[in-house]
Amino acid sequence: MDPAEEVDEGLFEGDDPLGLFDRWLRAAEASEPNDPNGMAVATVDDRGLPDVRMVLLKDWDARGFVFYTNVQSDKGRQLEADPKAALLFHWKSLRRQVRIRGTVEAVTEAESDAYYASRPRGSQVGAWASDQSRPLPSRAELEARVQAVDDEYGGETPPRPPFWRGYRVQPLSFEFWRDRRSRLHDRMVFRREGLSASWTTLRLYP
Repeated sequence: MDPAEEVDEGLFEGDDPLGLFDRWLRAAEASEPNDPNGMAVATVDDRGLPDVRMVLLKDWDARGFVFYTNVQSDKGRQLEADPKAALLFHWKSLRRQVRIRGTVEAVTEAESDAYYASRPRGSQVGAWASDQSRPLPSRAELEARVQAVDDEYGGETPPRPPFWRGYRVQPLSFEFWRDRRSRLHDRMVFRREGLSASWTTLRLYP
């Protein structure tokens, strides 16, 4: 069936946006050919300009949506200065998307340690070698730094860098969007006033 002609029955069912997100993500994992956990993360820089980039969702639960980065990167510095963010998941195969906005907190040291330990060794080494978001004179310099870190740890697993950690986006709003013919899309919004408040729901015109 063409996703634009899906019947609405069950697609937006329930008053819990986390349960709905879970169903949509699992559907994307079954159909999306590349990175169903890929999401755009938008922050604001020190000039008040929006800044957006793609990252991978690495964990999520009722507390929020987690990704990892160098805290000295642009997004890391922006989140430290203004801990709010917006997320966007777009699943082309399903013709659906989810927008999330909320506040941001650092995950615990234990959570960061556990995820870092699960990464391929090359990614662990790369986290040490890269001064993320800062000027790089040449690709050769980056490769030399990677080799230096690799040599330093002699094939062993390097510890997590103190400047690398996870951030959790704690949702205050969700918008679930489904493509429909003639641009008459379905849009369902869930909002709450605070992290301990109840969700309210409403439909929006397309």
